[in-house]
Amino acid sequence: MKVENKLLQKKRAVENELESILSPEDSVLFRAMRQTVLSGGKRFRPLLVLCSGELFGVPENLLLPYACAVELIHNYSLIHDDLPSMDNDDFRRGKPSCHKVFGEDIALLTGDSLLTLAFEVLAKASSPPGSYPQKEMVISAICQLAGVKGMIEGQLLDITLAPEKMTEEVVHDLILKKTGSLIIASVKSGALLGQASPFQLEAMVEYGKNIGLAFQIRDDILDSVENKKKNSLFRPNYVAFFGLEEAQRRLKGFVEAGIKALDEASLESEELRFLAFRLQG
Repeated sequence: MKVENKLLQKKRAVENELESILSPEDSVLFRAMRQTVLSGGKRFRPLLVLCSGELFGVPENLLLPYACAVELIHNYSLIHDDLPSMDNDDFRRGKPSCHKVFGEDIALLTGDSLLTLAFEVLAKASSPPGSYPQKEMVISAICQLAGVKGMIEGQLLDITLAPEKMTEEVVHDLILKKTGSLIIASVKSGALLGQASPFQLEAMVEYGKNIGLAFQIRDDILDSVENKKKNSLFRPNYVAFFGLEEAQRRLKGFVEAGIKALDEASLESEELRFLAFRLQG
């Protein structure tokens, strides 16, 4: 089976699991959660969980709750990111943002609900036989990477740092926290559940860091092109800092570095390689 078809099957499994998790009630919060989570998306992070876990022999049915929990956390962050007090985006995935449909108050509570639900899903998730300590390690890793020293700090940097204080080091730190943290958490979760060796785990984290950087640079390139077409102002990003040509060169370099990390640890995953190379367009 072609790698694209394998990934499509995994994505469908994630969609089905998300629909099941979000189906219990028809309250306004569940409607808002469903409108946000089930309105599309690449499912890049849950696919990384499934592919990394599969690399270490973990069955898909055991990985799905962890994959979906990461996606719920990602979507909570998007709701909050779109709020007028943050990035003030009226649209997400081509549709009105949560706060535009339900109001800012409900949107804030919807984000809170998705985050809480994610950890409920993690708490109920099964772990591979004999690997209960790994489940605790996964939950701890997700907490740290999604929390005040990870994704949330990245969001803080994004809204507080003045453009004149941006250096290459600061830009990379911001990206690794705001965008890279959950991508690292995704590949790390699968590896931990599969009881990867310390050397293998380090390689997976290095892959995640480089792919996280590449992912954000790719988005910044797309955003810069779109904003140029609209002739509008936009928040400084990787392209604004380095220029389009250099951003494209660095995108390619980070993808190659991510693949190199897998190769040096003799970790063979056609799907992880494909997801990385696809970031180059």
